[in-house]
Amino acid sequence: MSTSFDPRFLEDLAKRLSDSMPPQLAALKADVEANFKSVLQAGLTKLDLVTRQEFDVQAGVLARTRDKLTALEARLAALEGELSRFERDAAERVEPPSA
Repeated sequence: MSTSFDPRFLEDLAKRLSDSMPPQLAALKADVEANFKSVLQAGLTKLDLVTRQEFDVQAGVLARTRDKLTALEARLAALEGELSRFERDAAERVEPPSA
């Protein structure tokens, strides 16, 4: 799954990394920042990540699915109870009463 990342996030991260460089390398700062950004983008793209929005959508789908499953389990239990009572009643009608 290929995910594009917020450019501001990558720029901020690259800037923080370049800001952490020793002051003696200040002349290389812009070049290093651009390289950090490229490396971060490439590394993050290789990971199988989703955006927060995609995650939230799937979390919502999962919550609705769980709710439906819970409702279906309750309905199935009620139907099994009714079937059991029906079968018991039918068996009582077929069997002669014991005397």
